[in-house]
Amino acid sequence: MIALLGATTLSAQDLSAVYNEAAAAFGAKNFKEAAAKFEQVIEQGLDQEGTESLVATAKTTLPKCYYMLGGSAIRTKNYDEALVNFEKSAEKAELYGETQQMAKANNWVAKIYQIRGGEAFNSKDYKTAADIFAKGYKADPDNTSMALNLAMSYCEMGEYQQGMEIYMAIASKTHPKYAEDAAKAKEMMALYTNNKVAELQGAGNFDEIIAMADEQLAKNADNALFHNVRLQAYLNKKDYAKVIELGEAAAAAQTDEADKSLMYYLLGAAYNAKEMKPQAIAAFKKVTAGPAAENAAAALAELSK
Repeated sequence: MIALLGATTLSAQDLSAVYNEAAAAFGAKNFKEAAAKFEQVIEQGLDQEGTESLVATAKTTLPKCYYMLGGSAIRTKNYDEALVNFEKSAEKAELYGETQQMAKANNWVAKIYQIRGGEAFNSKDYKTAADIFAKGYKADPDNTSMALNLAMSYCEMGEYQQGMEIYMAIASKTHPKYAEDAAKAKEMMALYTNNKVAELQGAGNFDEIIAMADEQLAKNADNALFHNVRLQAYLNKKDYAKVIELGEAAAAAQTDEADKSLMYYLLGAAYNAKEMKPQAIAAFKKVTAGPAAENAAAALAELSK
């Protein structure tokens, strides 16, 4: 039996010949044949002395073969075949430590899932769209245009927390090339959060609003939106002590002057409700912008009587 097994193993010289055939096929752009032969070189040469350099080069080149096969399929709009090959390219590249090649392949994997999910998304079939986009997002989280659609799909399905996680990931990107999508993510976070808050406020469920904000702030303590949401919920709940405790931090977290002024207005209202007049006046005087400024001026006038 040992003799038979030994007979199936190629000699170093034979393996070198297979490698040369693989290289020739690659040079002739016959990537399917090249992939098969590079696979053979890797499989047969792993435990064979004197073939280390052949195996190493085969490992580097094999993911490129599948990548090129994926590219050929893309040109003919054969997305199923393209996806299989790009995913195989990414898999082999990860296995053999070719990180740049893996990223390139995953970039295309994500693009294909983006195309596939587009029809469902445009038809408002958000469940199907989310299932497809999630696969693309896993392959390439930096595809922010697809990530925006994934987050929106979750939110439209009522999966608010999942949507927020994606939006927050997009919003946290600082490279200039993501600036437009990061701004859009922040805009959509505010929209869906305001919708969610309005729904919970209508039911008088301020504790759930606070819990929702706490969950998001546990992930990002500097999130201005959820500081804002939480402080307003505590004021609506008439938990003035908590508003006073959290007010300065909520104001400090804001980047927009109108929002910062609103936080100070809420803080002033809490102090006023607790009959802490000097503190209320100090807080209202910090309200300098936005719709809250007029209300703060009226409150100051009343406190000055």
